[in-house]
Amino acid sequence: MNASNPTSPLDIASLFGLQGKTAVVTGGSRGIGFMIASGLVANGVKTYITARKAEACDEAATTLSEHGECISIPADLSTTEGLDSFVAELGKQETQLDILVNNAGAAWGAPLGEFPEMGFDKVMDINVKAPFMLTQALLPQLKAGATAEDPARVIMIGSIDGIRVPLGDNYSYSASKAGVHMMARHMASHLVKDHITINSIAPGPFESKMMSYMLDDPSSRRMVEAGVPRGRIGSPEDIAGTVIFLASRAGAFTTGSVIPVDGGVSSAN
Repeated sequence: MNASNPTSPLDIASLFGLQGKTAVVTGGSRGIGFMIASGLVANGVKTYITARKAEACDEAATTLSEHGECISIPADLSTTEGLDSFVAELGKQETQLDILVNNAGAAWGAPLGEFPEMGFDKVMDINVKAPFMLTQALLPQLKAGATAEDPARVIMIGSIDGIRVPLGDNYSYSASKAGVHMMARHMASHLVKDHITINSIAPGPFESKMMSYMLDDPSSRRMVEAGVPRGRIGSPEDIAGTVIFLASRAGAFTTGSVIPVDGGVSSAN
């Protein structure tokens, strides 16, 4: 069969098309979450975003809806009440979910010997417990339309700080992201028979609130860029493209993997 034929299974639209699918992106109002949601919406995915700050979540959904369909459901997923509220509201609107992107996260930095318990608990609750509990709660919707040929996709947003030893003092963050990577692999091994794939993406430096303290200052930004073998920070195309791969037919055979999207940082000497 001619690969240029639009009916070919190796045609770009067949491999990477997402038209008509439904997704949830947590932490979708800004940063990497907004980049991911933008890529999904632009490719015909009905996308629900959630974030703790209702006004910011609503504004982001309005902006994204200029390019497709995006719905805001504000919620604090780090609390039982917030997570239950989000799941209930989503359930009123959708009985099937094709793509779940667990992106919402938090960081905390403090010197070793002074690191507060609160800083550990907050980060672990948001970065590890919340995506586990949300994925668990949405299993009925994820299973509803999943097939052997077209599984449902869960994508965890980890970090290269969960792969390498970071230079800073973000102990709970690095521990949480390493936990996310392993949690995704563990869950993937149990859910593969239910036609649900689970993978992690480990981003390097991207424009985000977490990185603003380094990227807003021109001199420190140059230092960050100099530490990336590719010589720049990540772009929306870099992170959205990886999500599209994992969520599309092209990524249907990939599960339990951690994919660094870091410009070579995690593999540099």
